[in-house]
Amino acid sequence: MRIADVALPNCPADASPPQLARGLHAWVQAPPLRALVAHFGGEWPTGDLAAVLAGLDDFSARHWDFRGGRERPEAREPDLDPATAALVLATAEALGLVRPVSPAHPRYAHLVVLGGLAHACLRRVAYAAHLVRHGPAVAGEVAVLGSFRPLSEVEQAMLAGVGITADTEVGALDAAVRSVFEVTAPSEQDGHDAGHPHHSWSSRTYRPDGLPPVRVLAAPSSEPERRRAHTADTQRFWAGHVRLSPGDALLVVTAPIYVPFQHCDALRTLAVPYGCTVDTVGVDPALPDLVRLPEPALTPGRYLQEIRSAIRAMRALHEALG
Repeated sequence: MRIADVALPNCPADASPPQLARGLHAWVQAPPLRALVAHFGGEWPTGDLAAVLAGLDDFSARHWDFRGGRERPEAREPDLDPATAALVLATAEALGLVRPVSPAHPRYAHLVVLGGLAHACLRRVAYAAHLVRHGPAVAGEVAVLGSFRPLSEVEQAMLAGVGITADTEVGALDAAVRSVFEVTAPSEQDGHDAGHPHHSWSSRTYRPDGLPPVRVLAAPSSEPERRRAHTADTQRFWAGHVRLSPGDALLVVTAPIYVPFQHCDALRTLAVPYGCTVDTVGVDPALPDLVRLPEPALTPGRYLQEIRSAIRAMRALHEALG
């Protein structure tokens, strides 16, 4: 089963809020998402874009939220019949959650690597190293963004299997940077240990030979009493440490399954406030450097969960547009 691809919303440097809203509208109203909602027994929400996004957020909370506030590895897997599973996978592919794409431009101001679970930290940093060595050009820095989220025992065991010892997300990112960029010590470092991972932050900048500087940044949470730092927190925190200019082109690296939601988060936190352009790409799993690195199975339930994440990110972006 193959469904026609749907373009992600984008934000040229001179785009107006109505232009960006039209991109949101095109993704949200696309036939694949409509068909998926109908398959799960939903009626398409009526009203303007804000009402449609609110309705889809509510619907996806009832039908596609398998985390229940837990971390992603703790989400349950739904019991789907084969036809439903096939439809979910085809829809996820059409909406941009499956196939990796190459960077769109030959040159970027900065390359931004988003943290995640331990295996994702390794894969994304390795892919970023591949990109800066083989193109596109990066004029500024490689920013590797995470937090002091404690790693689970499963994550620590996975890292131990590839010879890495770390107990936090930023520790895994830092170890990956030192390994794949072949650096040993930072040239600059700063931070604040607040005695709690939600409040603490750190910044380490490495200078690999012949490559752009690499900054490993751990951000504090914007709501430390409620949760750890999330993707938008790390992006905002980084923006406060680097001078972004209108028209700067940013390349964001994540996993394909997270591209739609993290792209919209980057539009909301970086493109809209700073006038930057943003391309978001997923790691290409076929690259030889990545084949040896572990990756968990991507199931229909995980794709449904991240379609929900994309809907929520688009709703937040639309609200930020005013």
